[in-house]
Amino acid sequence: MTETKHSLAGIALAVLATIIWAGNFLIARGVYQDIPPISLAFYRWLIAAVILLPFAINAFKKEWPVIKRSSGYLFWVALTGVTLFNTFVYIGGHYSTATNLALIGTTTSPVISVILARVFLKENIGWLRIAGMSLCITGIIYLISGGSWSRLMNFHFTKGDGWILLAALTFAIYNNLVRKKPAAITPVNFLFVIFSLGTILLFPFYLWELSRTPAVQWNWGLIGACLYLGLGASVICFLIWNKAIHDLGAGRTALFGNLIPVFSSLGAVIFLNEQFTWVHAISMLFVFAGVLLFNLRMKR
Repeated sequence: MTETKHSLAGIALAVLATIIWAGNFLIARGVYQDIPPISLAFYRWLIAAVILLPFAINAFKKEWPVIKRSSGYLFWVALTGVTLFNTFVYIGGHYSTATNLALIGTTTSPVISVILARVFLKENIGWLRIAGMSLCITGIIYLISGGSWSRLMNFHFTKGDGWILLAALTFAIYNNLVRKKPAAITPVNFLFVIFSLGTILLFPFYLWELSRTPAVQWNWGLIGACLYLGLGASVICFLIWNKAIHDLGAGRTALFGNLIPVFSSLGAVIFLNEQFTWVHAISMLFVFAGVLLFNLRMKR
């Protein structure tokens, strides 16, 4: 496959991942009063690991020597991408406004990821990439501010903003660590290992939360939400997102994360009957233009 085809495939996969992840945020908003944050993260990754088990068990046995040699690397990947990232988002969502959550989380992580990719992976950042990143950030800020300068000027940090900043940092680190995945570990087995390890790392905190919060009142809606998070937002998204990172690079792929609030807005209109305004349309134009500009250099 030529470099151009690799890039186009990577772009398509990155966009698909952001669409599914947008659904993740919609569901998280709908169930945050029904289940505490660490428990939600724990069940999500436990479900994902169980789903992958029958598909990865043979490869796991065969690749165990490589896994053992790479245990330190896999620990950090699991810690940042599985144990910490979504847990921080779910915790922060209990304290921060939706405005702060989207502004800090969505715009900060791609910027951090691009910087880390430049510093540690020596990925090139030309003026087109800087301009594209700036357009994406402008579009997201415009969406969050509702087109109101005064609303943006009144923006202030809340108790949960620190958690969102930590979430953005951990996912940016994950994006760059994935580039170093040992080639001898197959993609499905790689996810099985980090999902399982991430769930194990979450387990003591899950037990701690369980002893301090009321028992979860399970219903079919909550079960369906956890299954969506475990299968769609975890297994499917991570497989295609990691492939996109392989095809595009960590910095370019991370920029597509700016599409998540755009798709979240569309999902809110379709599923939550929220109003679609000219602010959403202008914001989407900025973000799509930024992503396009950032990827203009995929062809010589």
